[in-house]
Amino acid sequence: MPTIDLAAPAPTRLPGPLALLDGLPRRVTLTLPELRHVASLAGGAPLPFDDAEAPGDAHPLEDRLGASPATAEDEAYAAALASLRDAEDSLDRRGLLTGAGADAGLVGAVGLLATPTTALDLDVTAAGLRARSWHRRAGDAVAALSTVDGLVFELAWFPVERWADELGRAAVLPADFPVAGSGVPAVLDLPFELADAAAEASRHGRADLIPVLVAQAEAPVVDGDGDPLPDPQAALAALTGEARGRLRALVADVSATQTSVVGVVSWTLLADGWHALRPRRVDHTQRVAVVAVDPADLAPELAPVLAVVGT
Repeated sequence: MPTIDLAAPAPTRLPGPLALLDGLPRRVTLTLPELRHVASLAGGAPLPFDDAEAPGDAHPLEDRLGASPATAEDEAYAAALASLRDAEDSLDRRGLLTGAGADAGLVGAVGLLATPTTALDLDVTAAGLRARSWHRRAGDAVAALSTVDGLVFELAWFPVERWADELGRAAVLPADFPVAGSGVPAVLDLPFELADAAAEASRHGRADLIPVLVAQAEAPVVDGDGDPLPDPQAALAALTGEARGRLRALVADVSATQTSVVGVVSWTLLADGWHALRPRRVDHTQRVAVVAVDPADLAPELAPVLAVVGT
């Protein structure tokens, strides 16, 4: 899967972001070869992920240790990529490429991906799938590139006023995703060290240590009203045992030569849906509030971080 490269150099003479505001809204599905071809027509615009690694390259120890599961996945990816239709021919058949060049909206969107002032990268794992989405803003325009398999991408471009709707789409769970009651209250507030230690114990199959960890904690586990939970051990066991996915959003200021990471928003997927992880410091103690949220809450969660970039 391609990796993020926020510091990729920007090409010159790309279409300005204001050109994206014509003909909105627009959303186009592109294969990786088509995406690469449009990028080449946009003045060699770099894509927002590292496109230099060939997924089919052999691993260094493969000759001595044999093929690994990662190698098999890379080979399957390379085979699927090789089976895709020629990019220029497929774009032409779809009416996205003419004798005058590529669709102006496509070129402008890819150009904006390469020349933003604000970068927001989303990484979502749920139901055994991993989705990646790269949002780039310049002025009043935003372009978003998303993929699940690294072969087929959705390219969207829209005015900044519609950004909240696009962010909410990233957290929407599949219609058939099973949802049940959770042992974690709507608001769970606890010391960060306790949450971290409980998660580590569960990962190593030692959930039996959670009561000991709770007893040794220097600060209490409380609910949204600040009242101690009657059974904090059960809530912690549910917090670590129910985890079925996660969402991570990273915001960076890329308006200067040096990329500056502004903030990170993290959610965890429990039995009843998404819960935001909100760390804070209270009386020299690092705490984290685990709060039940909906997909529509992602934009408000990110708003304070994006506001820092906008200032």
